[in-house]
Amino acid sequence: QVQLVESGGGLVQAGGSLRLSCAASGRTFSSYAMGWFRQAPGKEREFVAAISWSTGTLYYADSVQGRVTISRDNAKNTVYLQMNSLKPEDTAVYYCAAGQTKLRLRRGDADYWGQGTQVTVSS
Repeated sequence: QVQLVESGGGLVQAGGSLRLSCAASGRTFSSYAMGWFRQAPGKEREFVAAISWSTGTLYYADSVQGRVTISRDNAKNTVYLQMNSLKPEDTAVYYCAAGQTKLRLRRGDADYWGQGTQVTVSS
């Protein structure tokens, strides 16, 4: 069992940066691939980024490629999403997720989800 709690969201101006954190509880955190998703008002939840348990490979959505970086610290049971050059269209609730593989996460197939943290980017 893994429980995920996101933090770090907030209001930021366009062009600004935020770093989201996802703290995980559970002894098997390091065996899961971790990912971030987002859901804007009136839209479906979409994949943002994923990282394998070993940090060997990363996946990013085309919409955020070059602007965000996902990382994890297995010793702290925490995964991060550094977001730069934020745009108003990045406004959404951001969710952390844990899954069997990063490929499955990219398809939205996650075993555990966090409650989400709101990111609002003003123009």
